[in-house]
Amino acid sequence: MSLYFVSYDLRNARNYQALYDELNRFSAVRILESTWCFNRFNTDVAGLRDHFLNFVDRDDGIIVSEIHNWASYGTNGNPNQLP
Repeated sequence: MSLYFVSYDLRNARNYQALYDELNRFSAVRILESTWCFNRFNTDVAGLRDHFLNFVDRDDGIIVSEIHNWASYGTNGNPNQLP
């Protein structure tokens, strides 16, 4: 199992609900305003990026990172809260 962070900028339409619903389906934890973390098996960052592109608009930005170490301060949540 690997830990991933996803960060995004929803620009013009800012329709968050579809993305939030999918992140909830992943049991993701919100770390910062536009950054979430989740665990996944048998995938990679490019596959996850392509998956999440289905839930954002063409003018939005998204980055998916595989995380091996992390430290945080003043965040809304952290990976220790993942199921």
